[in-house]
Amino acid sequence: MTDIANLEPAAVPAPEPAIAPHGRKVFVKTYGCQMNVYDSERMGDALARDGYVSTDSPESADLILINTCHIREKAAEKVYSQLGRLEKMKRQRRLVGGDLMVAVAGCVAQAEGEEIIRRAPVVDVVIGPQTYHRLPEALTRARAGERVVATDFPPDDKFEALPKATDKTIRARGVTAFLTVQEGCDKFCTFCVVPYTRGAETSRPAARIIEEATRLAQAGVREITLLGQNVNAWHGLGGDDREWGLGELLRRLATIPGVDRLRYTTSHPRDMDDALIQAHRDLPELMPYLHLPVQSGSDRILKAMNRRHTAADYIRLVERIRSVNPDIALSGDFIVGFPGETDEDFQDTMRLIGTVFYAQAFSFKYSRRPGTPGADLDGQVDEAVKSERLERLQTLLFSQQRAFAAACVGREIDLLIEKPGRNTDQMVGRSPWLQPVIVDAKAGKIGDIVRVRITETGSNSLYAAVT
Repeated sequence: MTDIANLEPAAVPAPEPAIAPHGRKVFVKTYGCQMNVYDSERMGDALARDGYVSTDSPESADLILINTCHIREKAAEKVYSQLGRLEKMKRQRRLVGGDLMVAVAGCVAQAEGEEIIRRAPVVDVVIGPQTYHRLPEALTRARAGERVVATDFPPDDKFEALPKATDKTIRARGVTAFLTVQEGCDKFCTFCVVPYTRGAETSRPAARIIEEATRLAQAGVREITLLGQNVNAWHGLGGDDREWGLGELLRRLATIPGVDRLRYTTSHPRDMDDALIQAHRDLPELMPYLHLPVQSGSDRILKAMNRRHTAADYIRLVERIRSVNPDIALSGDFIVGFPGETDEDFQDTMRLIGTVFYAQAFSFKYSRRPGTPGADLDGQVDEAVKSERLERLQTLLFSQQRAFAAACVGREIDLLIEKPGRNTDQMVGRSPWLQPVIVDAKAGKIGDIVRVRITETGSNSLYAAVT
C-alpha cells in the first residue's frame, strides 16, 4: 500500500512496549501541525500499553491509524480518498483470512464524525483530539463489532489518563521533543476551524508540565518545544502559589537540569505579555525564534478575520520584542484572498512584510472551511487572483528568507546535533533560528552541542564547520 506509506509528512510510529501480549502491529500516519505529532506519540504510548508494536509498513499492520489535519484545502476529501485505498487493502486482507482495523483521528475526525462512518465503511473507529486517551477502549469495542465514534469533549483530563512514555521510548524519539501545554482557542478567527475541532482554550497544570519536561530531560532530551493552538495564552498556578503565564513557566523549565534549549509555538499577538517578552531578554535557554502569525497587513481584512489587532499594533509589538532581543528571528502566517480583499488590502500586507522582515513564513490561499463565518462572507476572491497574489507574496517572503540565511554566514553558533545527514559523513542540527545546519560527522554525536561557524547557505539549509 505504497500510496499510504509514501505520503508526506513521514509516519510517526507508536513506541515498542516491553511486552506485546497480543502481537498486534500499528502503522500511524500523521498530518498537520506539531500538536498532531505530539498527539500521535501519546496515542502510540496508549497503544503500546494495549499490546501494539509499531511498524513502518502499512502492509504488515493490524491497525492503521490516520491522524488528520483540517487546515489544508479539501482536507476531508483527501482523507476520504485515502480511505478508499485502504478499503481495497482491507478487502484483500480478508480474502486471505486476515483482517485490518482502520481508525481516523484528529481534526477531520472531529469535524466529520458520523459522516466518516457513513461514507467510509472501512473505518472502525473515529476519534477526536479530546478523546484519544480512550483509543484502546474504542478499539476493544470495534473488535466486538461496533463502529465507534468518539468525538465528544469529555470532562476527564486526557493527559492524566494517558500512560507515561517509557525512557526507552523517549530516547528512541530523539534529543528534541514536543510538549503540549495548552489546547483549544477562544479567539474565533473567522477563517479557522480550531475552536470547533479542538474546543475552548485550556491550560495544563504547571506541575504536570514540569514533571513531563523533567522526565524528557532525564531520558536525554535537550530541546523542548512547548505547543498550543495559542501557546502564549497558557496560564496556571505556579509553584509559588501565584498565577503564572508562559513567561514564568519558561523560566521554571529553564532550571531543569539537562534542558538546554526551549522553544514555543504557535503564538497569538494579543497574548504576548511583558513577562514573555522579558523571557526573550533573560533566558539563554529560550531560542531567539518566534512564530507570530499576523495573517494580513490590512486593518479592514484583520477586522473581517476577527483578529482583534491592527497592523500597527502588530508592528509595535515586533518593535518591543526586538528592543529586548535584537537577535530574534520572526516567522509568520499569511492568508491571501480572504473574502473582500482588494488590491490595496493585499498591498498593505506586502508593506507589512517589508517593514517587519521575516526569517521564515507560511503562506496560503484562503479556502472556505464549512461551519466557519468566513465561508459565508460575500466577496469571495477569484481563484486566479488568489494564485497571482500568493506568488508575489511568496517571492517577497523567500527573498527575505534568503537574505536572513546569507546574513548568518560567518556567525558562530551553538549547534545541537539531532540526527545523521543524508550522506554518511554528515550530521544535521538546527540553528537557534530553527534552520537546518549540516556539519561534518566528526563534529560530534547526536545530543552534543558544538560550537560552529556558518560557512555557506544551501537551498534549504546552512553549512557549518567546527570552530
